[in-house]
Amino acid sequence: MLGKYDTFVWQQKEKLEVMFWYNEDLKMAHRLKENFNNVLKCKSSEEAKKELKKWIQMAKESEIPEFMRCIKIFTNWFEEIVNAFDVLYTNALTEGCNNKIKVLKRNAYSYQNFYRFR
Repeated sequence: MLGKYDTFVWQQKEKLEVMFWYNEDLKMAHRLKENFNNVLKCKSSEEAKKELKKWIQMAKESEIPEFMRCIKIFTNWFEEIVNAFDVLYTNALTEGCNNKIKVLKRNAYSYQNFYRFR
């Protein structure tokens, strides 16, 4: 159940609550996922700094091993991540083109003739 908890129908919410009853770590991980949406909703880097710091602290307190790598990455790249909330452009188009080129090269690996590959 990857969607937001608010969008679930009551049957889905009921299933989740049963799972949470059996596993406290799962309940905390779900709470962290839901709270991360607060970071994504931020409109400025200042707001994002506060929310991301709060989220990182909450993740540290959870002591869930799967989140430790995430905490480390968010801490190492903190300024870059929060600055992205002030910049209106990304390099997604360039990354998409690079990915397409790599896929074409992988598919054309068996070509003997460079001109045919090109």
